[in-house]
Amino acid sequence: MEVQASTTIESAVKMIDVKKTFDGKEYVLKGLNLDIKKGSITAIIGFSGTGKSVCLKHILGLYKPTSGKIEVLGRDLESMSKDELTKFRQEFGVLFQSAALFDDMTVLENVCFPLFEHRRDLNFEEVEKIAKEKLHNVDLDPKHFGKLPSQISGGMQKRTGLARALALDPEILIYDEPTTGLDPILTEMVDDLIVSTHKRRPGTTSIMVSHDLYAAFRIADTVAMLDAGKVLLVGTPEDFYKSEIELVKRFVSKGIKH
Repeated sequence: MEVQASTTIESAVKMIDVKKTFDGKEYVLKGLNLDIKKGSITAIIGFSGTGKSVCLKHILGLYKPTSGKIEVLGRDLESMSKDELTKFRQEFGVLFQSAALFDDMTVLENVCFPLFEHRRDLNFEEVEKIAKEKLHNVDLDPKHFGKLPSQISGGMQKRTGLARALALDPEILIYDEPTTGLDPILTEMVDDLIVSTHKRRPGTTSIMVSHDLYAAFRIADTVAMLDAGKVLLVGTPEDFYKSEIELVKRFVSKGIKH
């Protein structure tokens, strides 16, 4: 396995020899080791069925490992109670593949929702002010704030979803297959949005799980490729182009065709 040497930069996420089985027989994660540096943009890539989604759900604390250890922002997820874990998840902002907006809420109401849920100390006007600020940060025109998701374009839905993910000022932003199924123009818009959001928030860690090799190479500082429940290669895009690992060479040559 080719893995870059670790640096002294603080880690946002550490997965140490993580194994996961759901049935006690077949392992989805087979000793996964991954160190995601704080303040970086890291892309987790790989063919379908290699464990990307399961890896992501472990980082979010939605799954517990069968064995191994996971530390997020210096905290051991296994040591947390259910209530502590629920509160800790406020440190995450997630942009889902489909944006996952509430259909019966306006754009502004969608962004207000996590603030009403988790910031009971704020009054209505304060919540609205924060929500509008987040929507401005993702460059959504105020004329769309009162519209329902069905009344805005796919690109605007992505912007709204990202604004909602930013509502609680999380330390870690997670993008789950953010460009799957999008046309090339919209894909580039989402990629640019990820980069501009990251630059606007120094110290924030961005993690993107994707099949899209070109997007990963275009925007990520570090790329981690999974295969058969393990990390096959971690490095810069240049490391992937130079790699002699046969599966890496095949993945790079095929790009997003898999």
